[in-house]
Amino acid sequence: MPESLPTEKRLMPLLIPKDMPPFPEIAFIGAGRLASGLAMALSVRGIPVLAVASRSTGSARSLAARSPGCRVMEAQQAVDAANLVFVTVPDDAIAGIAAQLHWRAGMAVVHCSGATELDALAPVAAAGARVGGFHPLQTFTDPEAALASLSGCTISVEAEPPLLDTLQQLAAAIGCRSIRLPAGCRARYHASGGYASQFVNVLLREATDIWKTFGISEADAVSALLPLLKGTIASIESAGVAQGMPGPVSRGDVGTVKRHVEGLAEIRNAAGDEALDLYCELARRTIALAVERGSLGADKAEELRKILTQG
Repeated sequence: MPESLPTEKRLMPLLIPKDMPPFPEIAFIGAGRLASGLAMALSVRGIPVLAVASRSTGSARSLAARSPGCRVMEAQQAVDAANLVFVTVPDDAIAGIAAQLHWRAGMAVVHCSGATELDALAPVAAAGARVGGFHPLQTFTDPEAALASLSGCTISVEAEPPLLDTLQQLAAAIGCRSIRLPAGCRARYHASGGYASQFVNVLLREATDIWKTFGISEADAVSALLPLLKGTIASIESAGVAQGMPGPVSRGDVGTVKRHVEGLAEIRNAAGDEALDLYCELARRTIALAVERGSLGADKAEELRKILTQG
């Protein structure tokens, strides 16, 4: 939990631009799950959140209640009161917020979208304000869970100095590491996150559908498969993507892969061709990792490609 972070992580001083106060007056426009988790993380580190504005009064009040000293305001009031504004509305609403409100020189406005380029904040920059991006690479559920999951994650920041320095220091202050995103890459950066988040859900659904063909419920299948998933994640964390990869392809176990293909071919009527096609596509892509790992030679790799292409 965040409270267990070392003192230097909790209370790391911020590098504030010269024309800003020692602690920036922070406001949020948007009070969803990400905003609530981020606001709480700032508050528990002693970084005050001054104001929140949202179309949902209930969400705004809930965020304010979790952040001591935070007040619910209209959006323009929050902008006028703060000198660092986090825009945490849905992605498609960012440009509209930027165009509708009145900004001023010297303040900073940062959106928290992973996929939206900073040009969505063009009206803000035209008013003389600094603009940036601050995207936690993490999933968010309820605010308390978001607060717990935020610590230790990576926050992708994009801005020019001195705002860049401020955002990097804010990330460190709430127990996160930061990476700097270059302009123009946000869509592919955000798309890549799907491979470690929602695509895992899809793969588990594919697996549980196969288990259902031999009479095991989804709940029981998930209970059986989750420890396997956790073990794989631990291996990746310890050894890296290639070296931490388990499975028959990584071992060059041609006979097992052949049986997999044959077994999945038997359930085409129950699961359609998609289950076999997806398995073959993923297994083919696994071959390159196994070769990189050094556990699969050229001959076995070619045997596997033939089996998986025929499948």
